[in-house]
Amino acid sequence: MTELERVPPGVDPGVPSSARVYDYLLGGKDHIAVDRAVAERLLAVAPDSRLVARANRIFLVRAVRHLAEQGVRQFIDVGAGIPTSPSVHEVAREVHPACRVIYVDYDPVVRLHAEVLLADSPGVESIQADLRRPADILSDPHVTGLIDFDQPVGVLLVGIFHFIKHEEDPTGIIGAFRKRMAPGSHLVLSHAMSESDPEALGELYRATANTPAHPTFRSHDEVLALLDGFDLIGPGLVPVQDWRLTAADEGDIPLMDGMPKLRIDAAVGRVPA
Repeated sequence: MTELERVPPGVDPGVPSSARVYDYLLGGKDHIAVDRAVAERLLAVAPDSRLVARANRIFLVRAVRHLAEQGVRQFIDVGAGIPTSPSVHEVAREVHPACRVIYVDYDPVVRLHAEVLLADSPGVESIQADLRRPADILSDPHVTGLIDFDQPVGVLLVGIFHFIKHEEDPTGIIGAFRKRMAPGSHLVLSHAMSESDPEALGELYRATANTPAHPTFRSHDEVLALLDGFDLIGPGLVPVQDWRLTAADEGDIPLMDGMPKLRIDAAVGRVPA
């Protein structure tokens, strides 16, 4: 970190943040030197990672739009990250202006940005909470005051679940949300895969060792197991750049020369009636 770089309150300048690394890959401005260092180490061995980050964001937009078109009017975006336009509530409200959104993230920088962005947005709230404690999220008064769990809800776990370690009970975390999701609800998930290029995996492991940004890569079968109890829609669990529902989705995903070195798979699961 240079002397001139300002570090937001509550941020350790020596610890990278997954939200800020992602912001850097998307071309944002809300990151510090330690985040850029992690991203550049990844880009050195997986230069297509910026395209993957963009594809992951486009997947989120597609999925939210589809859910809103199917009548879902409330969303919980867990691991929301630093606000990027179009945001979840902007996409959902293009379909129906009554859509309500809760943004959840544990990063204090995300919280600060969300407070500014959402100050004049009724029906949109932000809380600082940790996905590892789903009961805290589901019982938070901002959540219970805005989300009616007797009606369909979209739970978004986009680009966040690979930060849940095996010993942190990933199945139980998704199960806690699943128990509260009424029929017609949807889970939107994208996840970094163990089928990624070994060199990219190794570099990302080394760059984030002993930090909250250290990922746990899972195989295709392991991620499918996390989605047990949901009916997968569209193409199922596929590389994020391949997830599409209609021919109209063609063309907005950046072109890639073969499978990217850092592979992210995505799926949308529906709670059956």
